[in-house]
Amino acid sequence: MNVHNMMEDLVTAEVNALYDQVKQANSPWLTCDCKNCRLDTISYVLNRIPPKYVISGRGVTHSNEIFADHQLIADISAVAMDGIRIISSTKRPFHTLPREECEVKKEENPHFNFPTFAGTILDGSTFEPISGARILLKLDGKPVDMVDMTWANPTQTFLSTKGAFTFWAKSIPTTKTGESKKFEFELEVEVEGYEKSYQYFEVPIISDPTVKTELNTACSVKVRDIVLFKREIFDEDSNSEKTGK
Repeated sequence: MNVHNMMEDLVTAEVNALYDQVKQANSPWLTCDCKNCRLDTISYVLNRIPPKYVISGRGVTHSNEIFADHQLIADISAVAMDGIRIISSTKRPFHTLPREECEVKKEENPHFNFPTFAGTILDGSTFEPISGARILLKLDGKPVDMVDMTWANPTQTFLSTKGAFTFWAKSIPTTKTGESKKFEFELEVEVEGYEKSYQYFEVPIISDPTVKTELNTACSVKVRDIVLFKREIFDEDSNSEKTGK
């Protein structure tokens, strides 16, 4: 038995039951109850309650009391209702797509599997995070396909994520397992009022026998911070050069 969070079972059951109840009541604020919205709500709840991990049947037996904890169930229900309302009002663009379009497709042949790429966009004068930046990931001059529809390219930075961005590039097929290759990626960054920026980085990859379908955030490449300067600063420097000052 692998490490398992028993709260996932409890939360999944409670969220689905609440969605069914709200839908049956024809609540006007419930705008969608698709599988993707339900999974978003489950994730919302799990991020707000303590986990309960087990690795054996004995652990499951000792943890069974959590399913009889009425206060815990009530707390989960309250958080889940908040989550359902929030997800209904801020649905993801891909929420109506079939679930298979939002999952990595498994293929039983050699592939170069990429780690996630993570970085941050900063202001060159204040070194504060920049929100509203548009970041495009390229390979060989072309936009890189992502593993599934839940990853965007180009992506954007937000105030809530403090200028951070992430990519997970789609695996590339090859002829054999154990093949080594360096991939040269390009990041194109645009923000209103700032000079456009380009950054390049290399990632050495050894091919695997199959496509990896599970995300491993411990396996991530941190891209050097991208520092942007406002256009007015470049204009001032240009004018100074012209006047010799």
